[in-house]
Order: sequence, then structure tokens, then C-alpha cells
Amino acid sequence: MRRILFPALLCLSMARVSAQPWKPAGDRLRTPWAEKVDPAAPLPEYPRPQLVREAWQNLNGLWDYAITPAGSSMPAGWQGRILVPYPVESSLSGVQKPVGEKQELWYRRSFEVPAAWKGRNVKLHFGAVDWKADVWVNDVKAGSHTGGYTPFSIDITPWLSKTGANTVVVRAWDPADKGFQPRGKQVAEPRGIWYTSVTGIWQTVWLEPVAPTHITHLRTTPNIDGGNATVAADVTGTQPGDLVEVKVLDNGTLKGSARAAAGQEVLVPVPEAKLWSPESPFLYDMEVSVLRNGTAVDRVKSYVGMRKISTAKDANGVWRLQLNNRDYFQLGPLDQGWWPDGLYTAPTDEALRFDIIQTKAFGFNMIRKHVKVEPARWYHHCDKEGILVWQDMPSGDRNPRWETRNYFAGQELQRSQASEQNFRREWQEVMDLCISNPSVVTWVPFNEAWGQFKTPEIVDWTKNHDPSRLVNPASGGNHYDVGDMIDMHNYPDPVMGLYDGKRANVLGEYGGIGLALDGHLWEQNRNWGYVQYKTPQEATDKYVELAAKLRKLIPFGYTAAVYTQTTDVEIEVNGLMTYDRKVMKLDVERVRKANQEVIATMR
Repeated sequence: MRRILFPALLCLSMARVSAQPWKPAGDRLRTPWAEKVDPAAPLPEYPRPQLVREAWQNLNGLWDYAITPAGSSMPAGWQGRILVPYPVESSLSGVQKPVGEKQELWYRRSFEVPAAWKGRNVKLHFGAVDWKADVWVNDVKAGSHTGGYTPFSIDITPWLSKTGANTVVVRAWDPADKGFQPRGKQVAEPRGIWYTSVTGIWQTVWLEPVAPTHITHLRTTPNIDGGNATVAADVTGTQPGDLVEVKVLDNGTLKGSARAAAGQEVLVPVPEAKLWSPESPFLYDMEVSVLRNGTAVDRVKSYVGMRKISTAKDANGVWRLQLNNRDYFQLGPLDQGWWPDGLYTAPTDEALRFDIIQTKAFGFNMIRKHVKVEPARWYHHCDKEGILVWQDMPSGDRNPRWETRNYFAGQELQRSQASEQNFRREWQEVMDLCISNPSVVTWVPFNEAWGQFKTPEIVDWTKNHDPSRLVNPASGGNHYDVGDMIDMHNYPDPVMGLYDGKRANVLGEYGGIGLALDGHLWEQNRNWGYVQYKTPQEATDKYVELAAKLRKLIPFGYTAAVYTQTTDVEIEVNGLMTYDRKVMKLDVERVRKANQEVIATMR
């Protein structure tokens, strides 16, 4: 995607950079990509790969910031400069300050709307702001959003200046582990498996001109058995008689097209489809248009991967996960998605893609995205590179893991009405974010009983929202006879524990081989792993041993497994890679060979 630079805006940004040079804060670990961060244009890539328009303007860069007591008025003065979209607690923000539940974080910057956008509506997009965001444009409160993991947009057209610069101000508040909201592993006081809190803007901020009638969301569902795909386009500003047209193309050659009335699903044929898989991640291009009287009033580009995820009994009556109607063992690492320099935010798009590429190099075919949600570009890279994704809902509310009485008694959390309503709304937004990504094959609403509640109801609701994917009810949590699989956790060795004859059996976590490497540690003297080794060879030997044990369990029921974990994270040293991504701690080729042998067991 071509990035459009607007000279006036670029000059303004460069002037501010020269007035107050940006540099990473602190002296902790940094990845190799930290040096590639350009403060004039951080993360310049187009942020929404599944709904693409040509014209857009990136607002990432240096903004003013202030941290004030919660409930304060808009700041009259500003405390410094922050590099958006890196969280304020991160090194790459240039600030690296905590906020907490008793303070609020404010941002401000100026922008100009290009003259070429005259006559079009202008939308202000945020990839994600953690957790509650309020937005002002030219001193008018234009909108709000609650939810730390998903995109939102505001039509700011009525409040734009007709000439000259505009000002946007954002207020963010996040109570971290003091509130009920989904937060994953963020805590005010990091320890063990809990990491540094993240507050405020942590994904790309951008502007987009649109027609009054335009597409806001696409939901694409492949059907390889029927030789077609269903496309549901959300369109705002429609009139009677408007049509939605979908074209599916293979390298420019039209493979199928169809039309439907706006508001109806479009059923488009994809005959003799090339199937998507980790081994062959083929993606069809897709064009979606809104037609009025035969003329396109809006057109976007997207793509579709033709694949099917399901379960079926094998010849021995054991339930197996299937990909494209064939038994397919899914093996992947637990991926926390944290960075020593950017925390929730990868330093660059190249860094974001690196973890996926390296996961495949280790011989895995799946990633479990653990109690975190990534930017849309991460799922796009998974689609293109070819790797399956289990998507967790970030946990929140109280954490029964630390309430041993409830956890071991198998009791569920009693949420407040506000907490439950918020969970449902945010979980639906998470699913909608990546509902068209072929790489995403499994939804995981709960992990290890952390905030687990009303499991049968939540699983049914999840399945009704998206019948095309599998639902893992609670990875290692309180178990109910619902969903598509039962998920056990065991460290370090893989064991069966339980066997369910009515659902697929999966090992949602195992391993945790610890290896601390000097020079690559978040903290020198406070590190842990489930089991600790002193050399890469010892750690690799143990990995190969565990893989052999896993392989022997597959005939008895296991059909997927998740190894802990992709990288070290803060004081956890269980990673296949160091936290700074500079060292592959285990022998890549030996791990790859062991993983391929595990995967081949079910073929």
C-alpha cells in the first residue's frame, strides 16, 4: 500500500522533532528494530489490510502529552512529547512513566486535511486505546470508546476547520488490575507471569476520507464444500436500491462475482478453489463495491482464504481437529505478544512479522495468541505466511488462579452486571476484528478459569456469533461439556489427564523450559521457568524429549498442543527466543525436526 505524505503536515512534524529530539527512554532491553523506529513516521504501514482504500493519512508520530489526576479538566499545559503509538509505559514512547487507576493520560496533536478531500467525510481511526478513550476535535468532544483491544472510528467532518490546522485531543484512562475490564497479563506491580501495564494509544491513529455512503466492515466466510464464499458488508448511508457487488480474483483473473441488496449477504461462487493452509497459504483478491444506479459510490479491496476448520471422528472413534476435511494436528507456541521496548506494540511492522516467520521456522503450524489481541496487520501476516491462530479473549475481573479455594473447587466467578456486559461487548469486538482472517480458526473465551463465568452460555453465544470456527471453552480452566474441545494444561511434561470421548482433546499448555541467557535478561537476578536448564543443548534435549512424549499420546486422543512459549517475557525465561529476539535459545533445526515428527503422527 502506497503511503501518502502531505508536505505541510510533514514539515510540522519535522519541526517538532528538531525542537525536542526523541529517543527511547530507560536502559532496559531493546530489540534490533528499535534503531529502525523513525519518529517522523513510526509504523507507517496501512493499518487495515482487509478493507483497503487508497487515500489515507497516518497520524502516528510525536504528540504532546500530560498525566493528570483522574477527573481533571483538559490540561492547560503539556509535560512533554510522546511517540504515538507506543504505550506511555514503554521505552519507545520516549516517556516510560506509569499512569495507574488514579491518573489519566492526555494526548494532543495538530493535523491538516488535504484539499483533495474536499466534499468527502473524514473519519478519525484508532487501532486501539487501552482502556477508555475520549476524543476532542477542535475543542468539541467528538466521541468515546471503551475497550482496550479493538479499533474504533469517529466521523469528525462536522468539527473540522474549513481552513488551516485542526487539533485532536485524546484522554485515556486504564485501571489495569484494579478494574474489571479485560487486561490480559497487565498488572500495576509486575511479577511472575504478570507484566508491565499498558495505558493509552498503542496502535496506529489515522485519517480516511470516505463518501457519505461507505463500507465500514466486511465479514467473509469461506465454504469449500459449497464452492463459494459469503460476504456480509456493513454499509452506512444506504438508499433504497443500493447494491453490494463482490468480485473474487486470482492474480487479476475474475473467478466469481455476485450482487445483493445492501444489507443482505452476498453469495459469491469460487469454483475449484485453491485451498488455504499453512503449507499453501493462497489468498484470493476481493473487490467489494456499493452500487447506486449502476455506479460505484464506494469500493474497497480485500481478500479471502478458502479453508474449513472442523472436527470429525477418526477410524478409531477419536475426535480429531480437521483442516479442509482432513485430520490435521495443530502444534504451536503460546505467544504473549510482548516487546521489551514497545510492550504491547511491536517496534516496526518487520518486527511484528518476525515472530510469525520464526515460529514457522521452528516447525510449528499454529500460534495460540495468549490473552492478548494484536493489530489487524498481525493477522494479515498470519494469513499471508500461513499459520493457524487460536485467539484468546484477554482475561479480566478477579483472577481465580490466586484465589485457590475457588480455583481448585472449580467455582466460576460471579461478575457484576457491568463487568459481564463489558466482557460480552469487548469479546464480540475482538471476534469481529479478525472474523474474516482465514488464519484464525479457534476462539478461546477463557483461560485457566481466570474470570471464567457462565461458561455454557458464553460458549453458545460465541458459537452463534461465528458458527464457522471452533470454540475452546476454557483452556485449562473449569471444564464443562460444551464447545468443540476439552483443553488440559500440564507442566512440564505432556500428559493426558482427562479424556473426552465426545469432543476433541487438546493440550493447551505444556513445556515451559527455562533458560536464562546473560545479556538478554529483563532483570538479572529475578528469572524463572517451569523447569530450568543451564545450556541451549540441555534445553533443546529436553524439548526433543517432551516432543517424543507428546507424539506417543496422539493415538490415545490428543489432536493439538501448545508449547510455552514463543519468547521470554520480562522475568519469564521460558521462551524459544530471548525477549529481545536476538538469540534463538533452542536449536532451530532440532526443534523443527521434532515438531514435524509430531505433526506427521496424525497424517
